[in-house]
Amino acid sequence: MKKYYFFAVMSLMAFVLIWLGGFIVFHQFIRHYPLDVKTKTDAIVVLTGGKNRLAEAMKLYNADMADILIISGVAENVTLPQLEKQNRVIIKHRPEQVILGNEATNTIENAIEVSEAVRRNNIASLRLVTSYYHMPRSEQEILLKNPDVKIVYHPVYSENVSDKWWKKWGSFYLIAMEYNKFVFVYVKNFVIKLTERD
Repeated sequence: MKKYYFFAVMSLMAFVLIWLGGFIVFHQFIRHYPLDVKTKTDAIVVLTGGKNRLAEAMKLYNADMADILIISGVAENVTLPQLEKQNRVIIKHRPEQVILGNEATNTIENAIEVSEAVRRNNIASLRLVTSYYHMPRSEQEILLKNPDVKIVYHPVYSENVSDKWWKKWGSFYLIAMEYNKFVFVYVKNFVIKLTERD
């Protein structure tokens, strides 16, 4: 019995250490995305839900960084003028090329919504605008449905999420939950790809 408990404790400690090591690598990765502000893409995609995401995407669109702006996860009956007012940004050109997706309520549904827009508009490249900690999972979900689409990262940072996660419980919890979700999605997509090959 003692050997069983010893083995269980050691296994738990090993799991915790592996998880913590992966978490630290994940945190370092998401804090150091290369920022490309020059490459123009077919479309800008912004996933609503995090602070500053939408305003940043609208500014990029105004800067002519893409011909189409896809806003995924908009609440039903919300209009573009309302979004402009909320974010204090006015779309200066091609408002007719702004696509409002109002069916997505999570990242998987975001990917479906984006995929439909990609297919309808023959989009080959995307600038993905979302919170920095949300970027890996968002990319995985979008690429699963659009493996040939080129994605340019455009992470958005918030002063509400501390880089020193060991000092802020809220920041640690947010990033840890996102890390767990990313690992699940990564493994899921890996299994799906293996299955498709067979």
